Amino acid sequence: MSDDIRTDLPDDELDELDELDERALYVISVAAELAGVHPQTLRIYERKGLLSPQRSAGNSRRYSERDIAQLRRIQRMTQSGINLEGVKRIIELQAEIAEMRREMQELQTEIDARGPRGDLIPIRDLPRLPHTEEG
Repeated sequence: MSDDIRTDLPDDELDELDELDERALYVISVAAELAGVHPQTLRIYERKGLLSPQRSAGNSRRYSERDIAQLRRIQRMTQSGINLEGVKRIIELQAEIAEMRREMQELQTEIDARGPRGDLIPIRDLPRLPHTEEG
């Protein structure tokens, strides 16, 4: 991953986030150190809805590799001057884009399964609608 500040989420980074381990392994102090932030920053991000760590049986926060990657993305964006509301909106939009890409892939798979023509009807075979003029 480059050090460039990127607010768009390239396909390879999206795939990387999808593949990251979601097991909650790290306590807040370790997660903060791995992400290069203060533990209080993680609490703020959680309050703002930017991060949702899992909780242990004792209700302490536990962070996964995916959470750490998300923290690093948030840090890159805030260091480039984007405020937390902007970061939150970017993350929401990226999630929507990811979902649309998944849906498009499912539709493409369905279309491909139908064969070269699928269930499409050529336009010339459609009945003509009566032409009406409004006046």
